[in-house]
Amino acid sequence: MFKRMLSAFGVGGPSVDTVLDTPHVVPGQVVTGQVRIQGGSNEARIDQVVLSLVTRVEVEHGDHEFGGTAEFLRVQVAQGVHVAANQPVSVPFQVPVPWEAPITAVGGQPLPGMTVGVRTELVISGAPDKGDLDPLLIGPLPSQDRVLEAFGQLGFQFRSADVEAGRIHGVQQELGFYQEIEFFPPAQYAGALSQVELTFVANPHELVVVLEADKRGGMFSSGGDSFGRFHVSHQDAMQTDWAGAIDQWLAQVSQRGGHAAFGGGHQAYGQPGYGQPGYGQPGYGHGYDQHGHHGHRRGPGMGGVVAGAAAGVVGGMIIGEALDDAFEDDGGDAFGGDEE
Repeated sequence: MFKRMLSAFGVGGPSVDTVLDTPHVVPGQVVTGQVRIQGGSNEARIDQVVLSLVTRVEVEHGDHEFGGTAEFLRVQVAQGVHVAANQPVSVPFQVPVPWEAPITAVGGQPLPGMTVGVRTELVISGAPDKGDLDPLLIGPLPSQDRVLEAFGQLGFQFRSADVEAGRIHGVQQELGFYQEIEFFPPAQYAGALSQVELTFVANPHELVVVLEADKRGGMFSSGGDSFGRFHVSHQDAMQTDWAGAIDQWLAQVSQRGGHAAFGGGHQAYGQPGYGQPGYGQPGYGHGYDQHGHHGHRRGPGMGGVVAGAAAGVVGGMIIGEALDDAFEDDGGDAFGGDEE
C-alpha cells in the first residue's frame, strides 16, 4: 500500500506504510511484517500502534440485510513511539490469525465476494488515525481443503460466498459470525435441491463442517432447509472419505422430508437457534467412515471451480463502519456499508 499521511499532524506530518512479509496465510498462523513510519518536517510521538483484522459482514435486521465492517482481532504492537523529523521508524509485528477466520482464497485464487484486511491504526494524543488497510489472503487448512476437494469431485459449482453475523446452533464459536460458501448442487441432485451452503468452524484440535441444503418444494411436498453437521479432528479429517459422506447426506436429504439432518441449524443473529435433532444416529458427526480414504482419486478440485467462477474483537464485533477508501488502489470499495 502507498504511504498515507497522518491527518492528526496535518501537512508535513509523518506517513505510515504497513508491509506484510507475506499476504498468504491459513487460519491459526501468524501474520508478520513491519509498520514503517516516515518522519515529517517535525518530530512526533505516537501513543500506540494498533493492528486489527477486519472483514465485510452481512447483518439481517427485519426484512433487510445490511453490509458492514467487522473487526474481529485487535492487537497493540507498540506504544510510545518517537518519530524524529525526516527519519524512518520501523515497528515489527506479529498478529495471530483466528482459527475461525473466513477463507478468502482457494487453490491460490481469490474467493469471489470475500475480503479480509489488516488495518493499521495509530493513536495520537488519544485520537485514532487509521492508515493502511492491506489485503490478506487466507487459504484453507489442509483439513478444510479436503472437504473443498470433495465438493469439486462431486460436481458442485461455486455460486457465492459471504460472512453472516450470528452463531451456529450446537457449535462452539469464538467469533460472532460465520462464513457461508454457496454452491449449485451436482446435476443428479439439481431437481431436488436449489443450493448447498458450506460452513467451517475450526479450532486447534477440531474441524466442524456444517452443510445446509435448500430443498425445492414439489406438488405434494414443501421445500425447506436441511442441515448436516460433522465434528472431526484435523487428523481424522485428512483420512475421511468426504465425497462419500457428503454424497450420502445429499441422497438422504433429497429423498426425505423435514428440516434438519445430522445435527442442528444456524442460529439467527440475536435470536434463539431453531436447529432440531436430525434423523441421523446419535453420535453421528465424528466423521462418516473415518477410516475410508479415497486414495489418489482426485476431481477438478475447488481451485479450478473457483478460478472458473472468477474468469469486534475475538468473541465480538464492531459493525457498521464504512471504509470508503478501503483497497482503493485495487479499484473498488471492498468494505463499504450498504443496504441490500
